[in-house]
Amino acid sequence: MNDSSWRAPAQAGTDHAGYWGPPETGTASAGPAHEAYGAHQTRPMPIVPDAGRDAYDGDDRDHDRDRGAAPLSGPPFRDSNQPQEPMPSPEPAAPEPAPQKKRAGRDLRAAIGVGLGLGAVIVASLFFEKAIFLGVISVAVIVGLWELTSRLNERKGIKAPLAPLVVGGTAMVVAGYARGPEGAWVAMALTALAVLVWRMTEPPEDYLRDVTAGVFAAFYVPFLATFVSLMLAAEPDGHWRVLTFLVLTVVSDTGAYAIGWRFGTHKLAPRISPGKTREGLLGAVSFAMVGGALCMQFLIEDGTWWQGLLLGLAVAASATLGDLGESMIKRDLGIKDMGTLLPGHGGIMDRLDSLLPTAPVVWLLLVVFVGAG
Repeated sequence: MNDSSWRAPAQAGTDHAGYWGPPETGTASAGPAHEAYGAHQTRPMPIVPDAGRDAYDGDDRDHDRDRGAAPLSGPPFRDSNQPQEPMPSPEPAAPEPAPQKKRAGRDLRAAIGVGLGLGAVIVASLFFEKAIFLGVISVAVIVGLWELTSRLNERKGIKAPLAPLVVGGTAMVVAGYARGPEGAWVAMALTALAVLVWRMTEPPEDYLRDVTAGVFAAFYVPFLATFVSLMLAAEPDGHWRVLTFLVLTVVSDTGAYAIGWRFGTHKLAPRISPGKTREGLLGAVSFAMVGGALCMQFLIEDGTWWQGLLLGLAVAASATLGDLGESMIKRDLGIKDMGTLLPGHGGIMDRLDSLLPTAPVVWLLLVVFVGAG
């Protein structure tokens, strides 16, 4: 920068009291050089009081900032012969974190292994002996009732009587297979009555709350499972009807998971289940409709592909609603899973959540399409 921008012009007969202080002794106050120098000044700099460098660095920096100018730091001149401090080297920028892949949120290997194992046991019992398959249904119902009543007691202090639920639930499954819908309804009514009587053996406090929870558990788990027994009892293709029900429910869940995990961005019901997306629902519908068309065409006697499309659509809707329904229960209880019995899945009820409400839907549509058998 030109030094003239920092100096005040010298004038004859005036004191040189400025930023640089008084003139040295013996120096002329005015001369040709100074006159020429002063003649070329177009705008004199204001006289800065000789208050020292500290005053300039403080007050004038604030003044420059008030005027919108960049603040000045350090002395106005620096001796070129004076060693300069080295500029600090900029710190290396932190490397950007590598984008993380989406994770499933569960142990996927364990989930697949457990799912394949359960599927093998169910299919083997289904085609080997119907009585064994009824036993599998009964065991699933009993474990599901135990998980549900245990969580109700732990989280809410609700004591739904388990003993009458286990006995009545097993009776529902067997009565549905042996006596049809009428037998299932009678067993349900007797189970509800047993719950009311059993709870009378304890103090009356919270009686209504406990028996209400007991009747709900009887309807939610064993009664809905009874429709699987009704499908199994159909002749001659009962086992194929049950297999169609199982395949479509699993295919619907798989489609929802695969498409939702890969493409899901729009939440379906964030207040109920934040992980479910609209894209996942479309995946469930697409997979289930294709699976339904194939199953009705090749597995169900007198079935047609267009009936399978409707069946698959209904299965996707009921399975999704069933999943959301149990999510509501778990959110109310403040838990993530109903149990820990199945690694990678949670509890039995976490696998029955979509199967239970889908069973009556599939049973009814198959009766409408191809008869009760």
